[in-house]
Amino acid sequence: MIEKATRLAADEVFLDLEDSVTPDAKVAARATVANAVGSLDWGGRVVAVRVNDMDSPWGRDDVPEVVKNAGPRLDVIIVPKVESAAQVELVDRLLAEAEKESGRQPGSIGLEPQIETASGLTAIDEIANASARIETLIFGPGDMAASLGMPSFTVGELRDDYPGDHWHAILMRILVAARSAGLQAIDGPYAAIDDQDGYRASATRSRLLGYDGKWAVHPSQIDIANEVYGVSQAQFERASDIVDAYAAAVADGRGAAMFGSEMIDEASRKMAEGALERGRRQGLAARPADPGVPFHERAAWRSEQGSGGQ
Repeated sequence: MIEKATRLAADEVFLDLEDSVTPDAKVAARATVANAVGSLDWGGRVVAVRVNDMDSPWGRDDVPEVVKNAGPRLDVIIVPKVESAAQVELVDRLLAEAEKESGRQPGSIGLEPQIETASGLTAIDEIANASARIETLIFGPGDMAASLGMPSFTVGELRDDYPGDHWHAILMRILVAARSAGLQAIDGPYAAIDDQDGYRASATRSRLLGYDGKWAVHPSQIDIANEVYGVSQAQFERASDIVDAYAAAVADGRGAAMFGSEMIDEASRKMAEGALERGRRQGLAARPADPGVPFHERAAWRSEQGSGGQ
C-alpha cells in the first residue's frame, strides 16, 4: 500500500504512526515508515509522517527516530491532537535536535498541527503562531466529534438531520486562524469510502469557505479532491480577464469598472489573483483571445473557437 502511494495523483502523502497503528506495533512501525520515506521514489510529492501525539507514550520518541532514519526526503511532520502552543514548541525543539544530529539544514522540516479537540480549537491562534515551521492547520473531524460529544459514528460525516452544516463553525474558526498566521487550511478525512457523492459534498463545503485541500483516505477520493480544490481552465481564463479588465480601468483613471453585468474593483482583482495563483501551480495558462473581443465576452468567444473548457 505504501509503494502504491508513490504513484497516486496526490500533492502530499503522509505515512501514519498514530491511529492506523495498534499500540503493540507502534515502535516497529517507525522503522517501516522511515525506510519507506527514504527508499521509495516519491516524485514531486510532499512526503510527511504523522507521529503520535505528544501526550502519548510514543510521540516524543517518534520524532527523532523518524528524522534520523528517513533521510532528506522527509518534508513534514504531522502532529495530531494538538491542544497547546507548548506541544508545538516541544516538537519544534525535537526537530531542531534531530536535524542537527542527522546533518539536515536547520528548520528544513515543516509542521502540520491537527486541530481535533475542544481544547485545541480554543487555543488555535496560539498554536498557529507557535513555530516558524508550521505550514498548515488540519481539521480532524473524528476526534473533534468525540471531544464535543457529537452523536456521530462515521468520521467526517455530513448530517441531513441538522438544519445546516454542523461543521461550519469549526471549519471557519480553523480557516480564520490559518489565514491570520499565513498558513494553509486543510479539511480532514471522510471515512465513508464508498460514498463519493458525500465526499464531494464535504469537500465542496470547505472549498467554498476557502480551504486549500482535503485528506483522501482512499485512492478513489483523490480525483474528486483535485477537481474540487483545483481551478478549471474556464475559471482561470475568467480570472485572467478580470485582472486585465481592471488593469485597463486603472490605466484609464478609474478605480472600478463594469465587467459584463457586474462591477469589479480592487477586491475583485485580489480574488481573481488568488485563482490565478492556484491555477499557475496546476500548470494552467490563459488561452489567447482576440483583443478586439470585450473582456467579459472572451469566455464565450473562446468557447466558440473551440478553446474553452472546464
